Amino acid sequence: MTLEKKDFGNTGLKVTPIGFGAGHIGGNKLSENEISNLLNTALDLGINLIDTARGYGLSEERIGKHISNRRKEFVLSTKVGYGIQGCNDWTYDCIIAGVEQALKLMKTDYIDIVHLHSCPIGTLQYGEVINALLKTVEEGKVRIAAYSGENYELDFSISSGKFRSIETSVNITEQYHIDNLLQEAKSKGMGIIVKRPIANVPWRFEQQPYGDYSEQYWLRWKKMNLDLGIKSIDKLNEIALRFVVFTDVVDCAIVGTSNINHLKENIKMIEKGPLPKDIYYKIRTAFRKYNENWIGQI
Repeated sequence: MTLEKKDFGNTGLKVTPIGFGAGHIGGNKLSENEISNLLNTALDLGINLIDTARGYGLSEERIGKHISNRRKEFVLSTKVGYGIQGCNDWTYDCIIAGVEQALKLMKTDYIDIVHLHSCPIGTLQYGEVINALLKTVEEGKVRIAAYSGENYELDFSISSGKFRSIETSVNITEQYHIDNLLQEAKSKGMGIIVKRPIANVPWRFEQQPYGDYSEQYWLRWKKMNLDLGIKSIDKLNEIALRFVVFTDVVDCAIVGTSNINHLKENIKMIEKGPLPKDIYYKIRTAFRKYNENWIGQI
């Protein structure tokens, strides 16, 4: 298996087309040995971007524990803004302390990308948290100041000129930003990470999954009424992943999993290359036709 790296905007970094989303390693479902195997296998397979967050439980700590010895092999991305004892959320001090704690937990001298994690628009506009993040860049603790989120906040972050990369949701049922904000970000040389590329697999449900995170995506999927002639969940997952990875504004798609075989399968999927043009444009057309002001899901 081979994963060719591509430029991450004009940041100087190079990233593989898929990254490892480390949310699954923050809880108690996996043993430490399983987590170590999962993280090291992701690197062994050639995946070179690891994406985590302050809010992902023990994820940062486990990255430090299990792969800090391989730090030069991967681009490290995390998210801050909340959850620091003794600091109010979304304050200057919280950002500074969040970066310091992430450095300590992940046992590294620097973090490649640090995002403000779904920061409210008013707080972004006030500017204090942005200034704090930029301070950590000046000090060499962070290489790239970034924003992770959707909608008005994402628009502000791109147009502000303060950030060098973004992370947002893109998938078959969430295409709005492809034609709008991501084109602007790309023109500015920003690196672009996308999350939820397979939309939390809404096609696995026959009936509306009330309360499941994929519920809104399921409603959109049904509304779009895409007839791809495919019923297999695995095949639909493949189409969804290839759709996102080979959309030209995307630098890296984050895939979260606790299953090593899924990692290997994902790589095999994207090794097949872009979707046939007729399928790709069918997906794009269906979204444009049925889109009902479908804003990004936080």
